[in-house]
Formats: sequence, C-alpha cells, structure tokens
Amino acid sequence: MKHFTRISDLGPAGVKEILATAAEWKRNRPGAIFADRILGMVFFNPSLRTRASFEAAMLRHGGHAIVLEVGAGTWKLEDRDGAIMNEDRAEHVREGVPVLGRYADLLAVRTFSHGNGDAEDEVDPVINAFRRFSTVPVLSMESAREHPHQGLADLLTIQEAHGSTKVPVTLTWAPHIKPLPKAVPNSFLLTAAACGAEIRVAHPKGYELAPEVRAEAEAYAAATGGKIVYTTDQDAALEGSAAVYAKAWGPSTSSGLAAAPMADLGSWMPTAAHMQKAAKEAIFTHCLPVRRNLEVHDSVLDGPWSRVVDEAENRFHVQRATIHHLLSQS
Repeated sequence: MKHFTRISDLGPAGVKEILATAAEWKRNRPGAIFADRILGMVFFNPSLRTRASFEAAMLRHGGHAIVLEVGAGTWKLEDRDGAIMNEDRAEHVREGVPVLGRYADLLAVRTFSHGNGDAEDEVDPVINAFRRFSTVPVLSMESAREHPHQGLADLLTIQEAHGSTKVPVTLTWAPHIKPLPKAVPNSFLLTAAACGAEIRVAHPKGYELAPEVRAEAEAYAAATGGKIVYTTDQDAALEGSAAVYAKAWGPSTSSGLAAAPMADLGSWMPTAAHMQKAAKEAIFTHCLPVRRNLEVHDSVLDGPWSRVVDEAENRFHVQRATIHHLLSQS
C-alpha cells in the first residue's frame, strides 16, 4: 500500500516528480482526473487552507470529499494499543480506519503533536496508526512530525520565483505566544534538502530540530548536492538568501540545551530590516496562519517580498498532484 505522510515516502526523485506535475497542471489544468473518486478527510485539529485546498482539489476534478471532524460530529478515536477505553474515546482506529476505507478511495488525516516531546513526535502515533490499519492510501494533512504538502508548496513557490530550487534559503525561527509543533519547519528542511537547496537554519539556542529529522535532511542534501548549515546568528543566515521562511516552533526536548524564554526573543521577528539583509530578489514565505507583529511584522507581510498567498494557492496544486500519484499506484 502506497501512502504519503512523510517526505521519505517520495524521496528526492518523487519530490521532483510531484513539483513538475504541480507546475504543469498549474499552467494547463487537467480534466476530471478524480471522477468517481472519494477522499475521506479526518480532522483531529482545525484547518483553513488545508481543508479548503484538499476539498477544492477533489471537487475541481470530478471527485468528492467527505469531511469528518473527530469529536465534533464523529466519535473520538483511540489510537493506543491495549488501551482500556473507559475515557471519552468511544471508537478505536483498529475498527474506525478500515471502515472508512470501505467508503473512500483515499484517506487524509490531520493530527497535531500532543506536545509531549521530540521522541513522541518522531513516533508520530496517530498518523502511523492510520497507515497500519487503512486499506486505502493515506495522505497527511499534517502530523506530529511533518506537514509534507506544506513543504512541497513551499518549494514550488521558491521554484516559481527563481526558476530553480537549488538556491540559498533561510529557515528562521520566529517568536510566538506559545511553543508550537515542529512539523512545518521539519518539512521545509526535509523538502528543501530533497530539492538540493543551500539551507541555513537559524534559531536561538535550545530550539534545535530533532536529530532524526536533521539526519534525514543531511542524507537528502548529500544525494542532491544541497547543503545545510545550522546557526544561532539570524543575520548571518539571512545574508544573500533567495528565500526566507519564518516559522515559530517550541524548544527542543532532545538536545539537553536550556532554551531562552520566548518572551525574551522578540528580536527574532522578521521585519523589513531583516529582509534587506537577504538577496535583492529575495521572497518571504510562511505557512499561515501568522500572528502579525508578533511572529512576522506587517512590513514583511505587506511588503514586496511576501509570497504567502501564492504559497497558499500552491497547496492546491501540489495536493492534486499527490492525490493523483497515489491513485495511479493503488
């Protein structure tokens, strides 16, 4: 069974293929490629772009999407093996997931990190439970470890702006009111490495990405001619960068390093002054939603660098490519 819940399901060659298909279909819209196909969408967490773009991809091409919100119209789902189900989770994924596979041609799942640390995020329990028990292909709409469709949309946006993905890019930490999961920065790093980019990852001390993710990214970079540098010097990372990707994420739980309080790191918020350190033709990207003037300053989001709306549109284009990719192999 073919699934796409992580970049390793595609590898560098598969990423290249999906980006090529997405770019071609953006220029020349395909026909009813999903006729008589149903995508079952299971949301453990809220969404705006993800839900709308996946539904639009199916409906624009002759298919249909069924949306299920766990705990709001459906039973809460238990994913733990051997659980004594005497709490508020009334149905186990062992029954629920294969049942959904009887109704739909694919399943798409959105489940965030539970915030219990890098080790649990690496296990990615909920999305992997769907992989284990589904009888149809599973796509990720974000999980504890990765948000792979966001990574693909990010690199498609960079490719459109510069004609190539093999350019210097900066992934910079940004402040927030609370620690956020690492799925989005993980996927940007992994996808950019799979595309052969020169990646500068800038973050305060104590906010390192998990070693397993870094090791996977290094393997992709070695295979594609990319390069990865980690630094706590944001200005150095921005110097000459063709694309700046900002994202908040929480402290590392695997590095053993003490992290500075987020409240003391406001200077990391990207501003116009930060963008002026990048290359003249630099673009700015962010997955959205974004907290203005906390995570990213208005001067960046409303400035000439911003490609955040284009980037959000590109979710639609890469997703119909991955849906088609899985259907064609199932």
